[in-house]
Amino acid sequence: MERQFLILSLFILFGLLGCQSNPAVIKNIDAQCVSSSLGTECTNEIVLPIEEPKPVAKNVWDYMIINNNYDNNIVLDEKTIRYINNHIKDVDKFNDFLNKSYYFIYYVIQELEAADLPPELALIPFVESNYDPFSISPSGAVGLWQFMPKTGRMFNLEKSWWSEDRHDPYRSTHAAIGYFKYLLERFDNDIYLALAAYNAGPTYLDRQINKNKRRNLDYDFWSLDLNKQVTEYIPKYIAIREIIFNPDKYGVILPEIPVESVVKKIEIPGQVEILTLSEYLEIPPELIYKLNAGYTKWASAPTDKSIFYVPIEKTYLLDSPESPFENVNQINWISHVVVSGDSLWKLANKYDTEVRIIKEINYIDNDLLSISDTLLIPLSKSKSNNFIPYEMHIVSEGDTLWDLSKKYNIELSDLLRMNSLNRDSYLQLGQQLTIGNKNIHRNIESKKRTILYSVKQGDNLYKISDLFDVTVESIKEINNFKTSDLMPGQIIKIAIRAF
Repeated sequence: MERQFLILSLFILFGLLGCQSNPAVIKNIDAQCVSSSLGTECTNEIVLPIEEPKPVAKNVWDYMIINNNYDNNIVLDEKTIRYINNHIKDVDKFNDFLNKSYYFIYYVIQELEAADLPPELALIPFVESNYDPFSISPSGAVGLWQFMPKTGRMFNLEKSWWSEDRHDPYRSTHAAIGYFKYLLERFDNDIYLALAAYNAGPTYLDRQINKNKRRNLDYDFWSLDLNKQVTEYIPKYIAIREIIFNPDKYGVILPEIPVESVVKKIEIPGQVEILTLSEYLEIPPELIYKLNAGYTKWASAPTDKSIFYVPIEKTYLLDSPESPFENVNQINWISHVVVSGDSLWKLANKYDTEVRIIKEINYIDNDLLSISDTLLIPLSKSKSNNFIPYEMHIVSEGDTLWDLSKKYNIELSDLLRMNSLNRDSYLQLGQQLTIGNKNIHRNIESKKRTILYSVKQGDNLYKISDLFDVTVESIKEINNFKTSDLMPGQIIKIAIRAF
């Protein structure tokens, strides 16, 4: 009996092992028979193909490749190859270039997929703005997606005294995706024609297409007679795509940007002063402004609630209903709409400040006020105000320092100072210049912030102290310098007044 039980147990065990070794084999009630020279063999088993598991994306670049919808066998033209070579000749610089998308690219990918568009289109802002939400083109296009005012209004991007949606990375992304879906539909889902139309406008592209149709010529992107800007645009896009999709081929190690959100949307009651928020979260104000670039003033609009995006690791400081931030966030400024009878003297007296300060903050050159103008007024006497860098200009063909100073209505000396340049400095295509925004001022009082500065060729302590409006002694003290000698590339600390 024991022997029979043992044999039965082994039989069952081997049977189970056989089933586990071939999970794709299932029983079929209707036997399948196959005839051959050896006779007819019948089986009641059907062999199903085993599906390969979908690769797991380690970063956003993997995710683009895995979910790619377009043909990879692209013939690279001469222009594209030139752009590829420009990128890979300095791999570190190319990685820095890609890293500029760190805070935004996953959000863009999410929005694209929600709209049934391929994630690789998240590469467009690299071509448009280097993923800089502050970017402003010579023609006035703004933000990650470089919206012109008219197109922005068509897709509900609004502008107020407090904000500019074209700069907002999230609102502008939603608008850009809506615009691109429209262009794809208009140009028969041809991605290159849609990209060309995004760059040059659909009306212009229609004209060029119709011109070729009248001549019985092909009217794909490569066959059209387009201006230089457009013919360079597509190769720029393809070059970035080609390197990202084939990093090993080009000897590139792509930066690790996770396939998950690195920022979180937070709702904060009331109006929020941006410097106060940055200090509370212990985040540089520059980063708060970058993540929330739609805010163009010292604070959010005076409404019941404010929306902010902050690094996800800092959200716990604001998530709790008992968050102490509300006690810290005390607004010391107001906006005043000019009415009949107002004067600078009356306003200064009313709000206990000085005429000089009101004029400086609001860039008023004379003593005249216009009805309905909005003025920024400090609620207490403040003797100094500091400028917050906001606008950036990307140098393009034909730009000069003199022309830019006129374009943006700033003194040439201020433009030079803000960018550590002199009158003989050469501009490089693609170079970012700080332009500033006259509307962003705040009371700095006595607050200080330590920043890091990379010493440039020709720098000395006196020049750097003048640039940041600090003393040579303060620089030497914070860096424990025994001498005044500096080396290009050296990183030094500077204690500046807070933005």
